[in-house]
Amino acid sequence: MTTRRIRVLVVEDSPTVRARLCEILGGDAGVEVVGTAADGKEAIDLCLKLRPDVVTLDMMLPVMSGLAATEYIMAHCPTPILVVSASTNRGELFKTYDALAAGAVDVLDKAGAGDTDGEWEAKLIGAVKLVSRIKVITHPRARLDAVLAARTANVGHPATPRAARLSALALGASTGGPGAIMAVLKQLPGSLRTPLFLVIHIGEPFGSAFAEWLDGQTEHRVTFARDGQKVPGGEVLMAPPDRHLVIRGGRAWLTTDAERHSCRPSVDVLFESLAAEYGNRVLAALLTGMGRDGAAGLLRIRQAGGLTIAQDEASSVVWGMPREAVLLGAAERVLPLDAIGPALAAASVATGASA
Repeated sequence: MTTRRIRVLVVEDSPTVRARLCEILGGDAGVEVVGTAADGKEAIDLCLKLRPDVVTLDMMLPVMSGLAATEYIMAHCPTPILVVSASTNRGELFKTYDALAAGAVDVLDKAGAGDTDGEWEAKLIGAVKLVSRIKVITHPRARLDAVLAARTANVGHPATPRAARLSALALGASTGGPGAIMAVLKQLPGSLRTPLFLVIHIGEPFGSAFAEWLDGQTEHRVTFARDGQKVPGGEVLMAPPDRHLVIRGGRAWLTTDAERHSCRPSVDVLFESLAAEYGNRVLAALLTGMGRDGAAGLLRIRQAGGLTIAQDEASSVVWGMPREAVLLGAAERVLPLDAIGPALAAASVATGASA
């Protein structure tokens, strides 16, 4: 029986790069390039016409940008999008984060002079095959803020906390995480005084400016953790790329210990340290992501008496990490994305952890 090939639409304005991408993808027996586009508008037209399995998309495009094309595609013909873009320009990095928040699934740096023969080509083919297995959902970003605001006003308080006061909030995410994290942070009040710790799987070179980008998306202060710094109140402290984040003795510590589930930073490492540091005074949520990182750590928090939440399947880009948490019995509550922020906010208010 012949296996159906993955149908790919290649979107790239440089004729040279576009031809190279087509050559690499077309050289794999499991992939078929069904079309090419040189600008964002053409990408949309071809996506609607061809209905590919995957779109590889550059960010810097004429006529209509890669970000605008992503927003339209995810709203009108949801298709797994692999961003293939340069990571050296800060402006392009921010556009890449915007595209991930708008529904793009993953990102791959363009080939560079330092890539060894065949290494980048294998990464591209592997990324396309991985992305093709993800069943994306309609992502109408233009209407998202209004929906979140309406849901925020109507979501009730979570289960009664076992602690008189929350000392920490925590989020862990992977694939689909940028949009999910932004949505949760937008639902938290600016007066929140509880520190919020964050791990998301965005590796180098794309992770370098993510905290700065996220800082500009909501009213919350977001920074990369510094080794040995005192835990700040009311701020979002994020694990930097390729460093585990551990909270111990009221301070943040960064380590290069072995990867956990092929991840560094690891959600498990952060959650386990929070269970040890705060016990029943922590509320953690495990969001969309591929794999199982974070499930065991979430269980540790629940066993310590803390509050635990897993994102539900319907609202997850990939129900991998949250699913593992549910199977382990680590999640006290399983909630849609638009209910997680209000649940965190309500628990904080109920325990007097915010002004």
